[in-house]
Amino acid sequence: MSTKLGTLYLVPNTLGSESRTEQLPWVLPHETLLQTAKLKYWIVEDAKTARAFLKAVESITPLACAIQVMQMSEWRGAARNAKYGDTVKPADLLKPLIAGNDVGLMSEAGVPGVADPGAELVLAAHMLGAKVKPLIGPSSILLGLMASGLNGQRFAFQGYIPHDAQERITRLKQLELESKKLQQTQIWIETPYRNTAMLMACLSTFAPQSLLSIGMDLSLKTETITTLSIAEWRKRYPSESACSGLQNRPAIFLLLA
Repeated sequence: MSTKLGTLYLVPNTLGSESRTEQLPWVLPHETLLQTAKLKYWIVEDAKTARAFLKAVESITPLACAIQVMQMSEWRGAARNAKYGDTVKPADLLKPLIAGNDVGLMSEAGVPGVADPGAELVLAAHMLGAKVKPLIGPSSILLGLMASGLNGQRFAFQGYIPHDAQERITRLKQLELESKKLQQTQIWIETPYRNTAMLMACLSTFAPQSLLSIGMDLSLKTETITTLSIAEWRKRYPSESACSGLQNRPAIFLLLA
């Protein structure tokens, strides 16, 4: 067995699965695609979508080996794995790395380790003393912040907000208070089919002068990014039925009170 550890490459994915081959040239740098094509060992959230991504990469640059013979392991996070009785540990998945092979870690969308269970594997690689190499690609969090016009000097990513109606309102009130006190942009994501419920909760909870930005389908041809005061959002979407165009689209929410 080799005594030299391999490198863990953090491979970005596209933010949307539609027309992935068309997206790659402008979403991922050519050097990222070249390095991705060299990897034979993979840790992914879902093998099916990972293969679809690699097939799109192959349309631009040859892969080191056929997708069918790549070693591909799935990892959805320790908590989720335990829920379904899966006892695999990060160290188990990093055996190829320990043997001296380079390994790619791929997120379902965006960059690994950010709002992504891959962070647990990155930490495990560091604990082994392995080199971790992040490759350049899209992050909806940073793209949304860049385009929002809100405070980019001080911000916090909050992950998902509770989906229970009352817990959601309580959490949103907390975020607005923190944002106002610290002049800090608060950023969170939502499951696409709950976009309308999230927006309605924001409009009923936040002060009229607070600024809310919503970025949808970021990096896609259908991308929309809008920043308005809550008062203006209420005029645009006076009822839940008016929000139908927001449903089932990947979205990021940003608030500055």
